[in-house]
Amino acid sequence: MHPGSTVRQECLEKHGLSVTDAARVLGVDRQTLSNLLNARSGISPEMAIRLEKAFGTPAREWLMRQLDHELTEAMQKADGIEVQPFTSVANDVQDRA
Repeated sequence: MHPGSTVRQECLEKHGLSVTDAARVLGVDRQTLSNLLNARSGISPEMAIRLEKAFGTPAREWLMRQLDHELTEAMQKADGIEVQPFTSVANDVQDRA
């Protein structure tokens, strides 16, 4: 789940805030918050700090939610990521010995 959904549930809905009101509380414009809530942008470190200051959830927790979301999306594409395993020269020499 995109962390914007969590922001909507835990911050706006829980406190009865509209997007406009929550944007004012956070000190951002309405479009910036709307982009986050609608999964068009993620939680930046600055937004994480704003969320912590406004609603109390630690910034690190918001950033971990964002990272978990991004990693989940990347892992869904992992089979399509082609990488050659790295072998160091030192390992090659030891393998021949």
